[in-house]
Amino acid sequence: MSDRALQPTRPADGSGPPARDATGRTRLLAAVAALVTVGAGLGLRAVATGDVAKYGGDALYTLMIVTLVVLLAPRSTPARAAGIALAVSWAVELLQLTGLPAELSARSTAARLVLGSTYNAPDLLWYAVGACAGWLALRVAVRRRTTG
Repeated sequence: MSDRALQPTRPADGSGPPARDATGRTRLLAAVAALVTVGAGLGLRAVATGDVAKYGGDALYTLMIVTLVVLLAPRSTPARAAGIALAVSWAVELLQLTGLPAELSARSTAARLVLGSTYNAPDLLWYAVGACAGWLALRVAVRRRTTG
């Protein structure tokens, strides 16, 4: 089964023009999901240490990007939203090989939170875990919307 767009193109009964409030509802849910994901990341850092906090945070970082993609492009398919989030996460990680994020992170807490500072190859795997989790969550949401 192919990924369906996150937004229905017509009302549930199949008549009339596309539902306009569906996009707003999807964006609202994506914004709430982004906030919940940030909260989960902060909570994870508060209760866990070591690899659990580090790599769980990596997966949540990409999951948050999935929610931001849906916020900005609510008609994206689950695969597209997850793929874009994974590409962004990998690009940020690979940018760390240049040293630019480390320099910016030394000057700004925001830059450190968004860009990190040092390259770590295992992060790439955990970003993929976050993208897969986002894809799966969006697939479930699409199926629920189209079947119920």
